[in-house]
Order: sequence, then structure tokens, then C-alpha cells
Amino acid sequence: MAGLDEDRKNRERADGDSPHSHEMVSIVLHVNGQAHPLPVEPRMTLAEVLRGPLGLKGTKVACDRGACSACTVWLENEVVASCSILAVEVGDRPVTTIEGLTGDRSLHPVQEAFIAHDAVQCGFCTPGLVMSCARLLADNPHPDETDIRTAISGHLCRCGTYPHVLRAILALGKTEGSQHE
Repeated sequence: MAGLDEDRKNRERADGDSPHSHEMVSIVLHVNGQAHPLPVEPRMTLAEVLRGPLGLKGTKVACDRGACSACTVWLENEVVASCSILAVEVGDRPVTTIEGLTGDRSLHPVQEAFIAHDAVQCGFCTPGLVMSCARLLADNPHPDETDIRTAISGHLCRCGTYPHVLRAILALGKTEGSQHE
């Protein structure tokens, strides 16, 4: 029986699961303008912590490999796939999720443009697309089609709303005096 237990432990270690991998670490995440002290497992991704302990379900996880961009958030005003960064690696850098994009319950201009231009189909990829487009507009208030295509190039939308997203952001970029951030 002892040999079976030792074999199991060796298999777990070979699979990358160390005997100490489930120990909790205390961190403070600064999300949407609020500090959140919480214990996390060192292997938990930012997406897991946002959706789990923090209850922010707007950040979607589809591929869990950083390939679809459904989990896009801003990390210190940079667009990142939150499934590809460990929560313990975030440090003091501020995180903005779809829930914190406006700071209140109103819609962001990108969300309004998505609605107006029918850029929302099933909605699963929408939060990530909105985050990337809002960041683009914050950095470049008048993007052209190439800028928009570049900003959304990592996003996988199975409904194929890309033409609607392009129209929405082109229209929003042409709006004089609009506030994007």
C-alpha cells in the first residue's frame, strides 16, 4: 500500500503539482479603484480571482490559454488576457474590468456604440472586445479601420460580429467631443 501512495505522489509531482501548491498567499488586488486583500493559491490566474473570490463575472474565460481574449482586462492601462497572468504577479498595478470601465452603472460609449451598431450577438466575447476598443479609443480617439482591426485582432468572436464592431468604433471615433475614458 505504501508503494501505491508513493507512486501517486510521484505522478502528482510529474504533473507539476507540488506538495505545497495549495498553500494560500495573501495579496492585495487593486480592482476598479478598490483595494481587495485576499488569500489566493499561487497558481490562480487573475481571471480566476476576478470571477471567483471577487465575484466579477463580466470577465469571461473561454479558452483559458490567452488565445481568444474573452478575458481581456486592463492592467495598468494595458490590455491583457487575464487568464494568462497569475494573480500573485499583479502586485500594486491597478486592474480595470468591464464592471469598472465607467465607475458607475452607466454604459461606456463603446458599449452604447456596440448596441447601436448591433455588435452584440451572443455576448460572450463582448466584454473583452469592449475593453480592447475602449483602450484603443482612450489612446487614439480617432482610429481608422486598420487601428481597430489591430486592436481586436486577438479576439475570437464565434458569432462573427467583427464588421459591426468596426462600424461601431469607426462611428464612435468620428463623434466630435466624445469622452472615451
